[in-house]
Amino acid sequence: MAAALGAEKLVMMTDVKGIRDAKGRHLSTVSRKDVQRMVKRGIIGEGMLPKVHACLDALGGGVSKAHIIDGRISHAILLEVFTRTGIGTEITA
Repeated sequence: MAAALGAEKLVMMTDVKGIRDAKGRHLSTVSRKDVQRMVKRGIIGEGMLPKVHACLDALGGGVSKAHIIDGRISHAILLEVFTRTGIGTEITA
C-alpha cells in the first residue's frame, strides 16, 4: 500500500521495540540487505517475519525508509521520526 501511494516512509506499529541482532541487541538502523541476510540466517523469525517482509516489499516498491516501532510507547511516532536514534528500528533502502 505504501509503495502504491508513493509514500516516503512506512511506519509499522507493533508491541515490540524493533529488530534485534543475533546477540539480542536492539538495532536502531539497519539496511535492507542486512535485514535480508538476517532473515536467511534465521536471526529474524516468528512474529517479526510478516512485519519485516512488509517493510522489504515497501522498500522494493520505492519507499525510502520503513520503521518498526513499539506503539505502546506514548508519542512513539514523534520519538521515532524526530529524534536522532528513534525508539524502534529504521530500515533503509
